Amino acid sequence: MRTFIRLAALLVPLVIASAAGAQNYPNRVVKMVVPFGAGGPADVYARVLAQYLTEETKQSFVIENRPGAGAVIGTDAVAKATPDGYTLLVMSNTHTTNESLLANKPYQLMRDFVPVATINYSDLLMVVNPSVPAKTVKEFIDLAKKEPGKLNYASSGPGTPYHMAGELFKAMSHTDVVHVPHKASGDARNSVVSGTVQMMLDAVTTMKALSEGGQVRALATTGATRNPLTPDLPTVAETVPGYEATIWLGVMAPKGTPKEVIAYLNAAINKVINRDDVKAAWLKQGAIPLVKTPEEFDAYLRKDIEKWAEVVKVSGAKVQ
Repeated sequence: MRTFIRLAALLVPLVIASAAGAQNYPNRVVKMVVPFGAGGPADVYARVLAQYLTEETKQSFVIENRPGAGAVIGTDAVAKATPDGYTLLVMSNTHTTNESLLANKPYQLMRDFVPVATINYSDLLMVVNPSVPAKTVKEFIDLAKKEPGKLNYASSGPGTPYHMAGELFKAMSHTDVVHVPHKASGDARNSVVSGTVQMMLDAVTTMKALSEGGQVRALATTGATRNPLTPDLPTVAETVPGYEATIWLGVMAPKGTPKEVIAYLNAAINKVINRDDVKAAWLKQGAIPLVKTPEEFDAYLRKDIEKWAEVVKVSGAKVQ
């Protein structure tokens, strides 16, 4: 009994200190790690989020881009960070795909992280370099079947939504188009614009301007229905029935982050993405705000992991 009392006496200050730390959170700079290159959707919307969180909390939220290895490099860095709420991960369905695609990565998403909040989701835009003699999805499929293995498509790395959207397209259209992974989405876009790579499936939010500027030719969007930003553009599903691929973004924290900090961050993030001005700006760009509790986000993640595991299986996708 005396031993128990002594142990309890030692633990009480630690519990009090932890609670006090959570109550005072944040009291210094919070780092949001984006494991993707600059200019992509995760980077763009993380910066918007960081700006408003800084205003909301009166503490600086800063973005650190750590791209590479299909988001593994930056993600692993966050997994190893102190679980105190001062290092966060900005993630996407790249991470849920990687759970089945990358067997040897140094972390497991649902073991080493806890869900904080969702951000938004958007359709992808299927585009080709203007030199490609295909103006519709059907014409692209016909060209790919006529010259199997000669056309290629760009992505920002294995397991990214762009990669999996491409693999799903190949599987459902029965075409042989070669995957060309890049370190960052900006590099992949540059390859399509220059004509080094023929095709890409990229977020509407970042590819629409290049399409409107004539640097690429848009063939279709990837949602279940036509995108309100491009109502005259068909969906891939109008040619390949059942095809659907989107990109969504969220925030996670290292396992062990205090629940009070998670709750605080969830409320602060949801407050930002519920702002009328933020919602209006995002909708104009094709991004739909996505609001969930940590518990709802947890269920969403587990369901998405199952979904992409099936896509990986059906498509035969492999890390190159």
